[in-house]
Amino acid sequence: MIVKPKVRDFICTTAHPSGCFENVKKQVDYTKKSKKISGYKNVLIIGSSTGYGLASRIALAFGYGASTLGVMFEKPPTDRRTATPGWYNNRAFEKLAKEEGLFAKTLNVDAFSKEAKETVRDIVASDMGKLDLVVYSLAAPRRTVGETTYNSVLKTVGNEFTSKNLNLRTNEINQATIPVATGAEVVDTIKVMGGEDWYDWMKMLKKADLLADNCISMAYSYVGPELTFPIYYNGTIGMAKKHLAETADKLTEEGIPSYISINKALVTQASAAIPVVPLYTAILYKVMKEKGLHEDCIMQMNRLFRQKAGVHGVETDEDGRIRLDDWEMRKDVQEEVMKIWKNIETETVKKYADVEGFWHDFYNMFGFDIDGVDYDKDVDIL
Repeated sequence: MIVKPKVRDFICTTAHPSGCFENVKKQVDYTKKSKKISGYKNVLIIGSSTGYGLASRIALAFGYGASTLGVMFEKPPTDRRTATPGWYNNRAFEKLAKEEGLFAKTLNVDAFSKEAKETVRDIVASDMGKLDLVVYSLAAPRRTVGETTYNSVLKTVGNEFTSKNLNLRTNEINQATIPVATGAEVVDTIKVMGGEDWYDWMKMLKKADLLADNCISMAYSYVGPELTFPIYYNGTIGMAKKHLAETADKLTEEGIPSYISINKALVTQASAAIPVVPLYTAILYKVMKEKGLHEDCIMQMNRLFRQKAGVHGVETDEDGRIRLDDWEMRKDVQEEVMKIWKNIETETVKKYADVEGFWHDFYNMFGFDIDGVDYDKDVDIL
């Protein structure tokens, strides 16, 4: 089949197997440029499909030589439809890891389910040994608990919010209004994207005696500048992320050292769906690239596990959070971003925002716009 990108709103409904392989290999090659270090040996990545979860797995396997078990929830291919990108990504990862003699296993299951937890427990016990790192990197639209399904929403809390927005279909600047969530929607979003499931995972692993004495756990979050606060930090997703942070503190108090890494704004499947954020991200890309500060997912995760949370310990701010957004939030970077934000219009968007870079990263997530891949060539999607 000849596979081309089919984009609907903020989602690409196709994924390219060869492109996904090359995208993973590129991240592996970047990691292998640095000297392999000792430390993490057995790692569980809950949410290893794409973005930060996938990059974490690559950085730990090829940077530390760690054995990794990944949990993803992806659609496999059919005769007529490609798989979702995470399916191809993790297949590529397993191939490259096994070529290096690394243990790598991936489960395609609903991480929220009891069955997933029991299967992971059994694999870790039989094939890996005690874990010294658990990364929780789930972004999901819904979660089923028993007979009830909860849905997460991207809405504000308190007041609706109108701001500049980048129309991803036309590359035009328009106004986007984000509605106010109901109380029930806030509760449901916390149920899906908060820390409850992370807590359940860690307590299950501890009860099964599968955590090494020095084991730490980590989840990912974002804060960003004040202009995005209404839709993110103070919105429904932000409420869930605050619950995630409270969960880290609770787990730590109960004897499982747990951390929140606050990462940089990047194009991920989750962030591309948030109104207002893509325009901010495109401006940020432009500013940080000009200052030589830009990092993509794999660069961030290598810096995280080599400099911020490695064998030497964990470097945090006064609130106990790991700040991988330190370069993004630098005073000179934010001042320049805000200056552009105030004045940017459709006519100047390509001059002052890295729209091409945004779309490049967007297509890369699905295996497209990758150097060296022939997109006019028949490819086996199975």
